[in-house]
Amino acid sequence: MPSAVSSFGATPTLATFLKASKNNSIESGIELLVSLLQRRQIRNSRQCALATAHLLLRVIGQERVRDVQVLIKRVRSVGRRLISAQPREMAVGNIVRRVLGIIREVAEEASAEPESEVAGPSSGGMRELHRPALNSTISSFSPLHQSSALPASFHSRFGSGDSSNDSTPLIQSFSDLSLVEQQQQQRPALAAAHAGSLFGLFQQPGSARNTPPVTGTSTPIPSTPTKGKVALNTATSETIDLKSEILSSIRELLDELDVVDSQIAESALDHIHAGEIILINTSSQTVQRFLAAAARKRKFTSMVHGQVMPDESFKPLTALGTTVIMIPDSAVFALMSRINKVILAPHTVLANGSLLAASGSSTIALAARAHRVPVVVLSGIYKLSPVYPFDTAELIEWGDPSKV
Repeated sequence: MPSAVSSFGATPTLATFLKASKNNSIESGIELLVSLLQRRQIRNSRQCALATAHLLLRVIGQERVRDVQVLIKRVRSVGRRLISAQPREMAVGNIVRRVLGIIREVAEEASAEPESEVAGPSSGGMRELHRPALNSTISSFSPLHQSSALPASFHSRFGSGDSSNDSTPLIQSFSDLSLVEQQQQQRPALAAAHAGSLFGLFQQPGSARNTPPVTGTSTPIPSTPTKGKVALNTATSETIDLKSEILSSIRELLDELDVVDSQIAESALDHIHAGEIILINTSSQTVQRFLAAAARKRKFTSMVHGQVMPDESFKPLTALGTTVIMIPDSAVFALMSRINKVILAPHTVLANGSLLAASGSSTIALAARAHRVPVVVLSGIYKLSPVYPFDTAELIEWGDPSKV
């Protein structure tokens, strides 16, 4: 197993893992990340999500297989190892599921492109409905069968139309088929000539609703393959390399992880107003950027729940002119009546809408519910998990109590 300590003797972080994974093999990088997750040397949702996305980017980039199913199995096997290393870090499983969804989406788009080419540009991406061709002659049993309704060249080609000649096929070769097509092109002129007769109505091309169904008595007409079908067969026979599209989509996912805090901070002015008192439970990077974006244009007071020893994370807020007050656990319910808004930064958002957050968040949420104080949760998409909290005790992680 690779060593979890860098050459300088310091505890490795996300930056040291990214630097080491570039020089090592894929298997060494997987073992290193598994070791760091087990030792809790890479923790928090954002760091775990970035490490997982970078590792899967390398795994897919160095895979030489072009089969999508083999690639999905490879990503699944790596994801199982990472999730089993630290099951409470839901962001690892979320990123693995996002990457699997990207692979399936790219594969579906690639398989849908040949079908759209067969449909043609005029159909708008949908397949044209096949409409059977109309018979070129009228049955001899029909009372509408009159010699004046058909051209003379047609009678000379196919016979007089008596019942004794019904056993002769109407179309004998492709030359007969071309003659029928020429007669179909002359139908508008025939319709104008026989506009006064009843049979002239049947010479005009019918609509899809009036098209009679094909029965067993009609003569089959041989058809030649179209260009679209040949192109479809050719495209499906060749192996399509989808690796470049998958890698570009994963890079977009990494860019999304980098800008998610800035995108959340853009809506700070919609939630924080001048003169409000804000209660904060944790000082995560998302919360700091959110409050800093509002503090640049509005003055408000921040009350920080003192769950840990004071640190320097709120110095940027004080530099912007925001008042920061540290309060203990026992003062949360007493001060909740004066608080205008509560801001929480969850560790994970579960399937039923519940949150996994730092200790003390449940007390703050219950006090806010009793005093009808709105609660704002700041979370990126990578924190949304499909896991349902059947056993809440298994989701709780006990930390070091020395800092409390």
